[in-house]
Amino acid sequence: MSTKEAVLDLVKKLPDNCSLDDIQYHLYVLQTIERGRAEIAQGNTVSHEQVKQELRTKWLKNGVK
Repeated sequence: MSTKEAVLDLVKKLPDNCSLDDIQYHLYVLQTIERGRAEIAQGNTVSHEQVKQELRTKWLKNGVK
């Protein structure tokens, strides 16, 4: 599905009384999901263990355990 088709499909699914803010929000969510999928497809991910270790390191530096 092309980007244009995805946007049109999204807009068609929204209620008739939605605001421009609603449309912008839903487009933002769609874009964020697509960006995430592209990152995963390219192998640009961080393992759960890596995230846990980074958080522990950061929290320990700030005195939170």
